[in-house]
Amino acid sequence: MSDSKYIYLFEEGDAKMRSLLGGKGANLAEMTRIGLPVPPGFTISTEACNEYLAADRNFPAGMLDKAFEALSKLEEKTGKKFGDKNNPLLVSVRSGAAVSMPGMMDTILNLGLNDDSVQGLSELTGDERFAYDCYRRFIQMFSNVVLDIDHTRFDDIVEKHKSKLRVIFDYEIPAIELKAIISEYKVLVEKDKGFKFPQEVQEQMIMAVKAVFDSWNNQRAIVYRRINKIDDHLGTAVNIQCMAFGNMGQDCGTGVAFTRNPSTGEKELYGEFLVNAQGEDVVAGIRTPTPISKLKEELPAVYEQFIDTCQKLENHYRDLQDIEFTVEKGKLYMLQTRNGKRTARAAVKTAVDMVEEGIIDIHEAIMRVDAEQINQLLHRQIDSSAEFKPIAVGLPASPGAACGKVVFDANAAEKHGSAGEKVVLVRSETAPDDIHGIVHAEGILTSRGGMTSHAAVVARGMGKPCVCGCESIKIDAEQKCFKVGDIIVSEGDIITLDGATGGVMLGEVPMIEPTLSDEFEKLLQWANDIKMLSVRANADTPEDAARARDFGAEGIGLCRTEHMFMAQERLPAVQEMIMAESLEDRETALEKLLPFQREDFYGILKAMSPHPVTIRLLDPPLHEFLPDKESLMLEIAELKFRNTSPSEIFKKEELLKKIHNLSEANPMLGHRGCRLGLTYPEIYRMQVRAIFEAISRLKVENINTFAEIEIPLVIDVAEFNFLKKHIFEVYEEVRKETGQELDFALGTMLELPRACIMADELAGEAEFFSFGTNDLTQTTLGFSRDDAEGKFIPIYLERKIMKDNPFAVLDRKGVGSLMIMAIEKANSSRPGILMGICGEHGGEPSSIDFCHQIGLNYVSCSPYRIPIARLAAAQAALRIG
Repeated sequence: MSDSKYIYLFEEGDAKMRSLLGGKGANLAEMTRIGLPVPPGFTISTEACNEYLAADRNFPAGMLDKAFEALSKLEEKTGKKFGDKNNPLLVSVRSGAAVSMPGMMDTILNLGLNDDSVQGLSELTGDERFAYDCYRRFIQMFSNVVLDIDHTRFDDIVEKHKSKLRVIFDYEIPAIELKAIISEYKVLVEKDKGFKFPQEVQEQMIMAVKAVFDSWNNQRAIVYRRINKIDDHLGTAVNIQCMAFGNMGQDCGTGVAFTRNPSTGEKELYGEFLVNAQGEDVVAGIRTPTPISKLKEELPAVYEQFIDTCQKLENHYRDLQDIEFTVEKGKLYMLQTRNGKRTARAAVKTAVDMVEEGIIDIHEAIMRVDAEQINQLLHRQIDSSAEFKPIAVGLPASPGAACGKVVFDANAAEKHGSAGEKVVLVRSETAPDDIHGIVHAEGILTSRGGMTSHAAVVARGMGKPCVCGCESIKIDAEQKCFKVGDIIVSEGDIITLDGATGGVMLGEVPMIEPTLSDEFEKLLQWANDIKMLSVRANADTPEDAARARDFGAEGIGLCRTEHMFMAQERLPAVQEMIMAESLEDRETALEKLLPFQREDFYGILKAMSPHPVTIRLLDPPLHEFLPDKESLMLEIAELKFRNTSPSEIFKKEELLKKIHNLSEANPMLGHRGCRLGLTYPEIYRMQVRAIFEAISRLKVENINTFAEIEIPLVIDVAEFNFLKKHIFEVYEEVRKETGQELDFALGTMLELPRACIMADELAGEAEFFSFGTNDLTQTTLGFSRDDAEGKFIPIYLERKIMKDNPFAVLDRKGVGSLMIMAIEKANSSRPGILMGICGEHGGEPSSIDFCHQIGLNYVSCSPYRIPIARLAAAQAALRIG
């Protein structure tokens, strides 16, 4: 026999034993320890579960003997006997993992009933109907959970008898009819399983414990753990507890309550109660529960005791509690307490209120709120009380909810959106030249692309809901519709997007608007006082910068100049510059762009004054600023068909040639970033002149600014020095023209592995570094993010090859190791060099934790993720120090 201890009576445990006893078992033990009315019981540990599963579903040696020894102690405490005909002991058998997984695993009530003990229960209580109702419930639950017979087959039998009796509710069925139902249940079991319903109560117990252990690996539990990133090796405990009966009459009942409102956080008892019922009646919706306040009218003494108990539990656990209870013959029994699930709004209010009530301190309040969860507070959301069914589900790329008429191109989105119509832009994928349409759309839906695709990044930056990579929708751009199975959605039809879940719904689904409470502002101010990382924004316009400041940004960590090139009034000049065959022609086109860029930089520097603004020089390949090749070919064919003037056709054909010449097999690794600047230095010279002239103008206006000019995609110091020479030549020109010395810094992005390896050499010339972890992840892992997220990353996650999507959560082992190397090398050449991160990881809590750990100066993220980053940075400081 094994010396391991697998069985713990409730009085042997406490709240600290969660990993061994599971959350439910630890809390039942703790409530017992502090003297609350808990029906006696014991817990079979999570260790027993893990050994059972590892041993091919065989119990550990000696476990069952010890379980039945514990059961005999329950018999001593209650004066009842398990399976006895005259005074039977009945128990519940319930799961309970260390991490709360509500509803994911199995429960059985009234175990210990058989054809003999049901008679004893009837005589003991003097209530035949109650006894046979319990037996009927037990057979149904046991058969469903343990014998795997669909519960609807038992429901059908009950409904047949209720229809015969012309009654509505189960509790209206008389004892004689319940006996007939039980007989039919038994016939169903024997017919389906080939054996009679188990009458031996010890056998019932063994089978039930096996079923609960097995439920750790049922499909819904596996999916829940994957979604919530819960370790598969934790296992579940089994709690065996004496039954308390809420269905013995009008002085009995069952309920669920929260010590505070889990939706709003208001300090009020919140919950529901049913008179003359058992626990599953509340969950199953067989009867409509009444508000917990009604308990005061039904059972006033019990209500007062319950209020007092709730307050004791909240004070003891120092958190909002989710409580299950039963009342038997006017006596209150506590069946469960746990820290209650709550909305982001309630989490923030509860944390702040508990500080002000003296229950917790500020550091605990900061750690209580899930940084990712507060994303809910910053966007419109689907009303959770509404009924709807998605027709398709994609990747939840940008949170919030959007509803509008379907349009299939950016021009239509701009046309209808600027006219005040709400539209949803639906594309196979978006490109930079769709930006004007994205601006006017309520939300974006794409059939291709991942969480860091263009559509996702831009949408998050604008705070617009986006669903990407929704491969089940088949877009027919020519017919202006998309199909999902047999459903056809045409242009002008209304759809709703849920950026939090990736859901796509037909029609308009009710939404709720975000509201930022005083408690939210207070929590974030506490976070500012604690965090060590600065939090900047990825912002490309003065409007983005202003919004970022409202959310608490301390600068701009990435201003992408290519987005400025896509405005409709500039695109002709951009395309003229690209089409130019000579330096002179190119400089002429760039002269047209200079005033636009100068105003861009003036506006964004002014909006963020006096905080620093990192301006990345042009990064994407030039072909992205030209029309789509296939669309242009169709346009030329149509012009020829209409006998349009040869000069116009020639112009379009020349454009097509240029597109063909610029096209690349792998543009992500092609002619972009500093390679573009090396080939056409005049482009970067125009951009830095615009920056310097904007700084000069602001200096005249006595507005303090600081620009950090960033050269993208550098792999060698020679590249950097070539462009640095051009940049300083332009600076000298502007200095002489204005007579002003201007404050700025020159640095680069570390977004390629070689740049990280060469960081010591680069730091000899560069004054700051910013990790571009989107491209650094692609080039380190050898993944094309758009293809990987849609094709094989889900398989990697499912098969546990990867724990997280590396484009969502920073890959610490691979990408992180390169970052650590770069930091060490850079500081060896330039001690204290400014270093930050501006990829999408800059707004993800786990990645922010890592950034704090390796000593970065700042993180930068989209404006709507700044509050998340502020809270996550404070949590990292508290967790790591």
